[in-house]
Amino acid sequence: MLAVLTDSTCDLHPDTAQQLGIHTVSLSVQLGSRSLLDWQEVDPDAVYDHLRAGGSVSTQPVTTDAFEAAYRTLLTTHEQIVSVHLSGQLSETVKHAREAAERLGAARRIHIVDSGLASAPLAEAVIAAREAVQAGGTAETARQAVETVRRDLHAEFTVPSLEYLRRGGRIGRAQEFFGNVLGMRPVLAFTGGQLKAVRRVRATGATQDLLGTIRERYGDTPLSVTIAHAGRDPARIAELRAAMIASGLNVAKGRVQLMGPVIGAHVGPGTYGFMARPVEA
Repeated sequence: MLAVLTDSTCDLHPDTAQQLGIHTVSLSVQLGSRSLLDWQEVDPDAVYDHLRAGGSVSTQPVTTDAFEAAYRTLLTTHEQIVSVHLSGQLSETVKHAREAAERLGAARRIHIVDSGLASAPLAEAVIAAREAVQAGGTAETARQAVETVRRDLHAEFTVPSLEYLRRGGRIGRAQEFFGNVLGMRPVLAFTGGQLKAVRRVRATGATQDLLGTIRERYGDTPLSVTIAHAGRDPARIAELRAAMIASGLNVAKGRVQLMGPVIGAHVGPGTYGFMARPVEA
């Protein structure tokens, strides 16, 4: 049997991950003086409220000890583990996963994959890995499924400000300067495992720009489209869903996914994005 393990920055709600048969380990959020497990002990909206109030938030990777404990448990019931994690360019989580596998002397049974992604894109990759395993695939098949998602996926996010990413060390001051212009919103995308500002768009046209870029890439191809949003805002999410429907995209499947506490700490409130990839015939 093969187990699929990921970390909490995939932003799948713990109940959803369990239903899908995906195991998770949590990063930590430092909220004031409290250290809380991502999704387990802190809700995304608590982070956004704290940031709006001027509070500071920091995050910590999954520890090597936590990985070792998770691997030990899974290896008692599974022959192998496919361990898919957020980009090593953004966190030391995947490094700690490798350290734990080495400690256990189980490198041949634990297959660690640096997805180069985070949040909803990571969720898409992990779900694909799990589906490959459920279909009877091997660890290599699951890894290839992650690579296919990364190759075929288009994901862009827009943030009101790059301040939170700069604070967390995810971008430099030059990138922050590039993005922060009055009346404009930076657009972010994963490039080489890093989350980078790729262009600026007018705030009033940001949603149409993101959807238009998807349409330019895929045309009439049937798509699975995910709306990613920082925080529970039913009215705003409804607006984004309506814009997606009106965009002319051939949406075969759609879902909404909240950005979790760790991701939220770095992108800040007001962030949203669209993720798309072709639906297999």
